[in-house]
Amino acid sequence: MDYRGKWALVTGASAGIGQEFVRQLAESGANVVMVARREDRLKELSALLQSHGTRTVPLAADLSEGDAPEKIVAFLQGQGIDIDILVNNAGFGLPGKYVSTRWEEQEKYLQLMVSTYAELSHRLLTGMQERGYGRVINVASVAGLVPPAAGHTLYGPSKSFLVSFSQALAAEYDGTDINVSALCPGFTYTEFHDVNDTREQLNQMPDFMMMQVGETVTGALKAVEKAHTVYVPGLQYKFLVWLTGILPRAWAERIVKGSGKNYRDAH
Repeated sequence: MDYRGKWALVTGASAGIGQEFVRQLAESGANVVMVARREDRLKELSALLQSHGTRTVPLAADLSEGDAPEKIVAFLQGQGIDIDILVNNAGFGLPGKYVSTRWEEQEKYLQLMVSTYAELSHRLLTGMQERGYGRVINVASVAGLVPPAAGHTLYGPSKSFLVSFSQALAAEYDGTDINVSALCPGFTYTEFHDVNDTREQLNQMPDFMMMQVGETVTGALKAVEKAHTVYVPGLQYKFLVWLTGILPRAWAERIVKGSGKNYRDAH
């Protein structure tokens, strides 16, 4: 992958999958606008990547706020930056049962995980279409491809939206040089689970079910270049998606229910 001269925008760039996208895109020659709430982390990452000879621009923003996409696009326009590669990655989780949380938390969750992904794509695809080139990766999850488990109630539904959204966009741009892909990883070693206080449950997961962030991101970049609309890294997760797809729905739901209670907080 050679992205020299291209500009990428990565949300949720301060850690985990987002940080790895920034690193690999910079290694491939892309200039990167890095978006996250923690500006100090973004500046540290920018300093680490100086040796690649590309530009890394930190941009602090809270994507759970409704005006964040508009402000981001205004910043890009002010800097004269045209985005060629969009990685919608920012996210968080809300452990526990649906009604054990405040609606304001769920509303912010939907804003970040659905509306912001859709709005940034809408605003930036216009320029990609005019220039005849674009790549969009929406970071979804295996959870968007299988029946949902208890806890983190809107997580699976929001990820299902991102899968379907990516498929719809990919169909619209079929035959062009604008590729759209949904990355659907399974459990991956990142600090996401520490932030959401679910590390203890995750430690019960068998090692073979845990994915490494580097191979996950490498596979996602290869997939979008090949115009693969839905990319599931790891044979174990490909098998899981296949199995739950061919089984009767009630059986698949029982399998997910039985396994999910060990790794997700439904209290």
